[in-house]
Amino acid sequence: MKIFIPIFAWLTLSTIASIFLGNELLNEELKPNFLPNDTSHGHYQIELKCDACHTPNMGIKENACIDCHQQDLKDSQDSHPANKFNDPRNFDMVAKLDGRKCITCHSEHVPHTTGKMGVTLPDNYCMECHSEIGEERESHKGLDYQTCATAGCHNYHDNRALYEDFLVKHYGEDDHLHAASEIPLNKKVDKSKALIEHDSPELPNPQILHDWSSTAHAAAGVNCRACHENEEDKTWSDKVPWQTCQKCHEEESESFQQGRHGMRLSVGLPAMKVGDARLDMKATAAHREVNCVSCHNDHRFSLRTAAMDACLKCHNDEHSLNYKKSPHFTYWRIDSAMGEFNKGVSCATCHMPRVKKHGKVKVDHNQNNNLRPNEKMIRSSCMKCHGLEFSINALADEELIQHNFNRSPQKEIPSLEWAKERE
Repeated sequence: MKIFIPIFAWLTLSTIASIFLGNELLNEELKPNFLPNDTSHGHYQIELKCDACHTPNMGIKENACIDCHQQDLKDSQDSHPANKFNDPRNFDMVAKLDGRKCITCHSEHVPHTTGKMGVTLPDNYCMECHSEIGEERESHKGLDYQTCATAGCHNYHDNRALYEDFLVKHYGEDDHLHAASEIPLNKKVDKSKALIEHDSPELPNPQILHDWSSTAHAAAGVNCRACHENEEDKTWSDKVPWQTCQKCHEEESESFQQGRHGMRLSVGLPAMKVGDARLDMKATAAHREVNCVSCHNDHRFSLRTAAMDACLKCHNDEHSLNYKKSPHFTYWRIDSAMGEFNKGVSCATCHMPRVKKHGKVKVDHNQNNNLRPNEKMIRSSCMKCHGLEFSINALADEELIQHNFNRSPQKEIPSLEWAKERE
């Protein structure tokens, strides 16, 4: 009997502990309790999807990073691809910095060593391989290692706007090249299919009907049931899931899921809520889900709303709040008042630019695609209107960024001068 009591107590406590821990593991809201530490700003939204990065025994999946970032690295013309370190001729470099593995530079759950770009190495990692650059180039003599990643100088992966040949090509450009303008979207709408009558089971709200009738959807023959009807049982649904939009807007949906706004959807988690953001957001918007109709207000799908109003409805940081005090907004307000949505500079002009791909013009809905490092924005956004040197200087001026480019840059980055001297 004396032996039975402690065994019974142990079994009881073990059962209670198992139930408690099992409940926490299955409860999405309680999963953060098992995190070893805070997740980086790039991955915290998917931290509850452990198997996106980890094996069942909590090891790290070898291809987890590449599964998400491979296309980005390809598009960026990666300056340090893995095959550079796999080359036997560069074996000595691997001993200094093993660039074959993403986690060499990007570890997770180590907030005390995580920098702005999610880099977890000391700031002097460039010097591991480039310590003799001061002897090789007169312009670099005496420069501190902390200047390597100075805006307008060097990035580890994406240097498309910083290569010497590109700098020389655009040397001496005027600050302002031409009036702000966007690439016109492809508008192949067959107006012979235009609809006048709705096909909803009940007479819809007159305002909804009016909003829909003036859209490209109505002009292309996309009626109410095309979005509101369940494909399987043909029943009507008032709430339209984002996957319905994906059926026609596949590329936009794909890029949306690659950015902060939609990355939770890409791993099967519920949509992000504004209150989940680590940036300053309006408290009144905290409850809102981030999906297609969050920006493209349903039934109207206004380009003007999606390009600016939708952003300022949620974002409450200094940069966003200063937009309406900037020259960019002045041009946008004038042009949009005239019905011009291909001119002026809205939030989307810079953060969701229109890009040409496979012969088509699409809006890149991955708003992080050109955000960090900010030189990624130069080719897709800044140089639509400005010279290269002006763009580099502007993006190097942190105070100017916070004030949303309300003046000319006061920073002067010598990259173009140095490249020209080496020509």
